[in-house]
Amino acid sequence: MTMRPATSEMKNLLEEIYSRLLNEFGHRNWWPGETRDEVIIGAILTQNVSWQNVEKAISYLKRSGLLTLEAIHRTDTAEIASLIKPTRFYNMKARKLRNFSDWLFITYGGDLDLMFQCHTGKLRQEMLAIGGLGEETVDSILLYAGNRKVFVVDAYTARIFSRLGIAGKKWRYADYQEFFIKHLDDDIALYNDYHAQIVRLGIQYCKKTTPECEKCPLNSICEFPLVPTR
Repeated sequence: MTMRPATSEMKNLLEEIYSRLLNEFGHRNWWPGETRDEVIIGAILTQNVSWQNVEKAISYLKRSGLLTLEAIHRTDTAEIASLIKPTRFYNMKARKLRNFSDWLFITYGGDLDLMFQCHTGKLRQEMLAIGGLGEETVDSILLYAGNRKVFVVDAYTARIFSRLGIAGKKWRYADYQEFFIKHLDDDIALYNDYHAQIVRLGIQYCKKTTPECEKCPLNSICEFPLVPTR
C-alpha cells in the first residue's frame, strides 16, 4: 500500500471523507456530558472500553454523588474503583481519576477555568506528566472539555487512514495529529466532529477483523480491500 502524497488535493480528500461520514451518520454531538467534569471523567474512563460501559460507570458515580473532580479528589480510590467496574481495568482507571483530580487541586486549586487559561502546549505537557494519562486522553480533555484546537488520534484513526492508503505504516501519534492539523481548516467544531465520525466508522463498519467494506461510505475511495462501490 502506497501512502498518498501530501498535496493541495489532500485537503479536498479529507473534506470529502468528512462529508461522506457526516451524510452517513449525522452530526455526532460529541462529547456527551453535562459538565466539563463529566467530560473529563468520561475521557479518562473510555480507554479500551465501549462508551455504553462508560455510561454505566458515569451513572453509578452520579448516583453516588461522585461525578465531580472535587468529589473524586476527596474519595478513596477503592470506592471509586467499585463504582466504575463496567469500564474494565477499573482499579487502574480509579487511580488515573485520582491522579488527575489531585493534580488539578494541587496545581490549580481545583479551578478548571484557571487550568484552561494556560497555553495549550504547556497544559498538554503538564497533563501528559500525570500518571496514567496518554496523548489520546489528554487531547480529548483539551478538545472536548477545554475547547482547544487539538486533533484527537486513536486506534480507529490509524486503522481507517492506513486502509484508505493515506497514512504511513510507521506513523506515530504525532504524525497523524500533524497531518490532520496541516490539511484541515483551523476549526474546533470540525476537529470535534471529525474525530467523532472516525470513531463511529471504526465501530460500525471499519472493524479490526471483520470490516463491512460493502456498507462503508468510504468504499469507493478506499484501497483496502477492493470491493464493489456503493
